[in-house]
Amino acid sequence: MIRTQIQLGEEQSRRLHEVARGSGISVAEVIRRSVDAYLERGSQRAAEVPTREAAASLIGRFHSGKADVAARHDDYLDEAYAG
Repeated sequence: MIRTQIQLGEEQSRRLHEVARGSGISVAEVIRRSVDAYLERGSQRAAEVPTREAAASLIGRFHSGKADVAARHDDYLDEAYAG
């Protein structure tokens, strides 16, 4: 393990200690688990978010056959959900 020093606000420290006591683990373990969860969630989000290039590549690839979709998109959505 690598020792790391951080500074927390009073409220953060209080809440971390509460979580640690309630879980029966050390504050350090709460922080390690929190960092792991944050890093995992961040990498999943990065994989889920399409790049600007990927989104731009879809522009114009699909045709509805309707000339007024930009003006009546809400009407078409209502019809699709109602049907």
